[in-house]
Amino acid sequence: MACYFQCNERCKQCYGAIAMQQGRYVAYYRVSTQRQGRSGLGLEAQRKAINDRLCGAGQLIAEYTEIETGRRTDRPRLAEALTICRLHRAVLIIAKLDRLARNVAFVSALMDAGVEFQACDFPSANRLTIHILAAVAEHEARMISERTRAALAAAKARGTVLGGFKGRAGTCTDLVKARASRTAHAKQRAFDLAPTIQQLRCEGSHSLRAIAAGLNSRRITAPRGGLWSAAQVRSVLKRTATAG
Repeated sequence: MACYFQCNERCKQCYGAIAMQQGRYVAYYRVSTQRQGRSGLGLEAQRKAINDRLCGAGQLIAEYTEIETGRRTDRPRLAEALTICRLHRAVLIIAKLDRLARNVAFVSALMDAGVEFQACDFPSANRLTIHILAAVAEHEARMISERTRAALAAAKARGTVLGGFKGRAGTCTDLVKARASRTAHAKQRAFDLAPTIQQLRCEGSHSLRAIAAGLNSRRITAPRGGLWSAAQVRSVLKRTATAG
Protein backbone atom coordinates (compact mmCIF):
# COMPACT_ATOMS: atom_id res chain seq x y z
CA MET A 1 0.00 0.00 0.00
CA ALA A 2 1.45 3.35 -1.03
CA CYS A 3 1.72 6.16 1.46
CA TYR A 4 0.76 9.62 0.20
CA PHE A 5 1.95 11.50 3.29
CA GLN A 6 5.20 13.44 2.88
CA CYS A 7 7.13 12.45 5.99
CA ASN A 8 10.50 10.94 6.89
CA GLU A 9 9.03 7.79 8.37
CA ARG A 10 6.07 5.59 7.55
CA CYS A 11 2.93 7.29 8.85
CA LYS A 12 0.90 5.54 11.51
CA GLN A 13 -2.14 5.26 9.24
CA CYS A 14 -0.16 3.22 6.71
CA TYR A 15 1.46 1.21 9.47
CA GLY A 16 -1.91 0.15 10.82
CA ALA A 17 -3.28 -0.66 7.35
CA ILE A 18 -0.30 -2.89 6.56
CA ALA A 19 -0.62 -4.71 9.85
CA MET A 20 -4.32 -5.30 9.30
CA GLN A 21 -3.74 -6.43 5.72
CA GLN A 22 -1.17 -8.99 6.82
CA GLY A 23 -3.47 -10.08 9.65
CA ARG A 24 -0.70 -10.50 12.19
CA TYR A 25 -1.56 -10.12 15.86
CA VAL A 26 0.24 -10.27 19.17
CA ALA A 27 -1.99 -11.03 22.17
CA TYR A 28 -1.41 -9.36 25.51
CA TYR A 29 -3.07 -10.75 28.63
CA ARG A 30 -2.91 -9.23 32.10
CA VAL A 31 -3.99 -10.61 35.45
CA SER A 32 -3.63 -8.80 38.76
CA THR A 33 -2.35 -11.56 41.05
CA GLN A 34 -0.05 -14.56 41.02
CA ARG A 35 -3.03 -16.75 41.99
CA GLN A 36 -4.97 -15.65 38.92
CA GLY A 37 -1.94 -16.33 36.77
CA ARG A 38 -1.55 -19.89 38.10
CA SER A 39 -5.22 -20.79 38.09
CA GLY A 40 -6.09 -19.18 34.76
CA LEU A 41 -8.87 -17.22 36.45
CA GLY A 42 -9.57 -14.32 34.14
CA LEU A 43 -6.80 -15.43 31.79
CA GLU A 44 -8.89 -18.02 29.96
CA ALA A 45 -11.70 -15.52 29.45
CA GLN A 46 -9.25 -13.07 27.88
CA ARG A 47 -7.79 -15.75 25.64
CA LYS A 48 -11.26 -16.85 24.51
CA ALA A 49 -12.28 -13.27 23.71
CA ILE A 50 -9.22 -12.80 21.50
CA ASN A 51 -9.61 -16.17 19.76
CA ASP A 52 -13.29 -15.44 19.09
CA ARG A 53 -12.39 -12.02 17.73
CA LEU A 54 -9.80 -13.36 15.30
CA CYS A 55 -11.77 -16.51 14.42
CA GLY A 56 -9.37 -17.53 11.66
CA ALA A 57 -9.27 -14.04 10.18
CA GLY A 58 -5.86 -13.23 11.61
CA GLN A 59 -2.61 -14.92 12.52
CA LEU A 60 -1.73 -14.90 16.23
CA ILE A 61 2.08 -14.91 16.14
CA ALA A 62 2.79 -14.46 19.86
CA GLU A 63 1.14 -14.27 23.28
CA TYR A 64 2.35 -12.46 26.38
CA THR A 65 0.96 -12.67 29.91
CA GLU A 66 1.65 -10.03 32.56
CA ILE A 67 0.95 -10.48 36.27
CA GLU A 68 0.66 -6.90 37.46
CA THR A 69 -1.86 -4.38 38.73
CA GLY A 70 -3.52 -1.96 36.33
CA ARG A 71 -1.94 1.06 38.03
CA ARG A 72 1.62 0.01 37.22
CA THR A 73 3.08 1.15 33.93
CA ASP A 74 6.47 -0.59 34.03
CA ARG A 75 5.51 -3.86 32.37
CA PRO A 76 8.34 -5.91 30.87
CA ARG A 77 6.03 -8.40 29.14
CA LEU A 78 4.12 -5.58 27.46
CA ALA A 79 7.42 -4.07 26.33
CA GLU A 80 8.35 -7.42 24.77
CA ALA A 81 4.97 -7.62 23.04
CA LEU A 82 5.40 -4.13 21.59
CA THR A 83 8.85 -5.06 20.30
CA ILE A 84 7.46 -8.11 18.50
CA CYS A 85 4.66 -5.96 17.06
CA ARG A 86 7.18 -3.53 15.62
CA LEU A 87 9.39 -6.29 14.23
CA HIS A 88 6.52 -8.08 12.51
CA ARG A 89 4.30 -5.05 11.84
CA ALA A 90 1.64 -6.74 13.90
CA VAL A 91 -1.34 -5.39 15.83
CA LEU A 92 -1.37 -5.67 19.61
CA ILE A 93 -4.72 -7.18 20.57
CA ILE A 94 -6.24 -7.20 24.07
CA ALA A 95 -9.49 -8.59 25.43
CA LYS A 96 -10.63 -5.39 27.15
CA LEU A 97 -9.30 -1.89 27.31
CA ASP A 98 -9.01 -2.00 31.11
CA ARG A 99 -6.67 -4.99 30.76
CA LEU A 100 -4.18 -2.61 29.19
CA ALA A 101 -4.28 0.18 31.76
CA ARG A 102 -6.60 2.36 33.79
CA ASN A 103 -4.43 5.34 33.00
CA VAL A 104 -4.95 7.87 30.20
CA ALA A 105 -1.31 8.99 30.11
CA PHE A 106 -0.12 5.38 29.70
CA VAL A 107 -2.53 4.66 26.87
CA SER A 108 -1.42 7.88 25.16
CA ALA A 109 2.23 6.89 25.47
CA LEU A 110 1.42 3.45 24.07
CA MET A 111 -0.38 4.97 21.10
CA ASP A 112 2.70 7.07 20.36
CA ALA A 113 4.98 4.02 20.43
CA GLY A 114 4.35 3.21 16.76
CA VAL A 115 2.15 0.16 17.40
CA GLU A 116 -1.51 -0.19 16.54
CA PHE A 117 -3.72 -2.02 19.00
CA GLN A 118 -7.27 -3.32 19.22
CA ALA A 119 -9.58 -4.08 22.11
CA CYS A 120 -12.00 -6.95 21.58
CA ASP A 121 -14.74 -5.19 23.52
CA PHE A 122 -14.55 -2.23 21.10
CA PRO A 123 -13.00 -3.39 17.78
CA SER A 124 -14.17 -0.37 15.78
CA ALA A 125 -12.77 2.22 18.19
CA ASN A 126 -10.55 4.94 16.78
CA ARG A 127 -7.89 6.94 18.60
CA LEU A 128 -10.41 9.43 19.99
CA THR A 129 -12.73 6.78 21.40
CA ILE A 130 -9.75 4.89 22.85
CA HIS A 131 -8.79 8.03 24.77
CA ILE A 132 -12.37 8.45 25.98
CA LEU A 133 -12.67 4.83 27.07
CA ALA A 134 -9.34 5.02 28.89
CA ALA A 135 -10.49 8.16 30.70
CA VAL A 136 -13.71 6.41 31.75
CA ALA A 137 -11.78 3.34 32.97
CA GLU A 138 -9.40 5.55 34.95
CA HIS A 139 -12.33 7.41 36.49
CA GLU A 140 -14.06 4.17 37.47
CA ALA A 141 -10.87 2.86 39.10
CA ARG A 142 -10.51 6.09 41.08
CA MET A 143 -14.15 5.97 42.22
CA ILE A 144 -13.80 2.34 43.36
CA SER A 145 -10.71 3.26 45.36
CA GLU A 146 -12.46 6.23 46.96
CA ARG A 147 -15.55 4.17 47.85
CA THR A 148 -13.37 1.48 49.41
CA ARG A 149 -11.50 4.01 51.56
CA ALA A 150 -14.77 5.61 52.64
CA ALA A 151 -16.28 2.24 53.57
CA LEU A 152 -13.20 1.27 55.60
CA ALA A 153 -13.21 4.64 57.38
CA ALA A 154 -16.90 4.24 58.26
CA ALA A 155 -16.33 0.70 59.53
CA LYS A 156 -13.41 1.86 61.66
CA ALA A 157 -15.54 4.68 63.10
CA ARG A 158 -18.14 2.08 64.14
CA GLY A 159 -15.46 0.20 66.04
CA THR A 160 -14.93 -2.59 63.53
CA VAL A 161 -11.50 -4.19 63.77
CA LEU A 162 -9.84 -3.95 60.37
CA GLY A 163 -7.23 -6.42 59.16
CA GLY A 164 -5.45 -8.96 61.30
CA PHE A 165 -7.43 -11.92 62.62
CA LYS A 166 -10.64 -9.99 63.43
CA GLY A 167 -10.30 -10.18 67.21
CA ARG A 168 -9.20 -13.81 67.41
CA ALA A 169 -5.82 -15.31 68.08
CA GLY A 170 -3.85 -16.38 65.06
CA THR A 171 -3.65 -20.13 64.54
CA CYS A 172 -0.67 -22.13 63.34
CA THR A 173 -2.27 -22.26 59.91
CA ASP A 174 -2.57 -18.46 59.86
CA LEU A 175 1.10 -18.11 60.76
CA VAL A 176 2.16 -20.59 58.08
CA LYS A 177 0.13 -18.74 55.46
CA ALA A 178 1.53 -15.39 56.54
CA ARG A 179 5.08 -16.72 56.42
CA ALA A 180 4.50 -18.25 52.97
CA SER A 181 3.08 -14.95 51.70
CA ARG A 182 6.10 -13.01 52.96
CA THR A 183 8.47 -15.55 51.42
CA ALA A 184 6.71 -15.42 48.05
CA HIS A 185 6.76 -11.63 48.07
CA ALA A 186 10.46 -11.56 48.94
CA LYS A 187 11.25 -14.09 46.21
CA GLN A 188 9.36 -12.07 43.60
CA ARG A 189 11.17 -8.93 44.75
CA ALA A 190 14.51 -10.74 44.35
CA PHE A 191 13.69 -11.78 40.79
CA ASP A 192 12.61 -8.23 39.97
CA LEU A 193 15.98 -6.97 41.20
CA ALA A 194 18.07 -9.61 39.40
CA PRO A 195 18.45 -7.72 36.07
CA THR A 196 19.50 -4.53 37.83
CA ILE A 197 22.05 -6.38 39.99
CA GLN A 198 23.43 -8.09 36.88
CA GLN A 199 23.77 -4.72 35.19
CA LEU A 200 25.63 -3.33 38.21
CA ARG A 201 28.02 -6.28 38.07
CA CYS A 202 28.67 -5.66 34.40
CA GLU A 203 29.47 -2.06 35.28
CA GLY A 204 32.09 -3.19 37.80
CA SER A 205 30.15 -3.47 41.07
CA HIS A 206 31.12 -6.94 42.28
CA SER A 207 31.14 -6.67 46.08
CA LEU A 208 27.96 -6.71 48.14
CA ARG A 209 28.69 -3.22 49.40
CA ALA A 210 29.20 -1.90 45.85
CA ILE A 211 25.94 -3.47 44.67
CA ALA A 212 24.12 -1.94 47.64
CA ALA A 213 25.57 1.48 46.75
CA GLY A 214 24.47 1.00 43.14
CA LEU A 215 20.91 0.16 44.16
CA ASN A 216 20.83 3.19 46.44
CA SER A 217 22.11 5.45 43.65
CA ARG A 218 19.24 4.23 41.47
CA ARG A 219 16.80 5.13 44.25
CA ILE A 220 15.59 1.55 44.58
CA THR A 221 14.44 1.06 48.14
CA ALA A 222 15.43 -1.87 50.31
CA PRO A 223 12.84 -4.58 51.17
CA ARG A 224 11.61 -2.68 54.23
CA GLY A 225 12.28 0.75 52.80
CA GLY A 226 15.32 2.92 53.29
CA LEU A 227 18.83 2.26 52.01
CA TRP A 228 20.38 -1.04 51.02
CA SER A 229 23.08 -2.76 53.05
CA ALA A 230 25.49 -5.51 52.06
CA ALA A 231 23.56 -8.02 54.20
CA GLN A 232 20.30 -7.25 52.40
CA VAL A 233 21.98 -7.71 49.02
CA ARG A 234 23.33 -11.08 50.23
CA SER A 235 19.79 -12.17 51.13
CA VAL A 236 18.48 -11.22 47.69
CA LEU A 237 21.28 -13.12 45.94
CA LYS A 238 20.61 -16.19 48.11
CA ARG A 239 16.93 -16.17 47.12
CA THR A 240 17.68 -16.04 43.40
CA ALA A 241 20.41 -18.69 43.71
CA THR A 242 18.09 -21.03 45.63
CA ALA A 243 15.30 -20.59 43.09
CA GLY A 244 17.68 -21.19 40.23
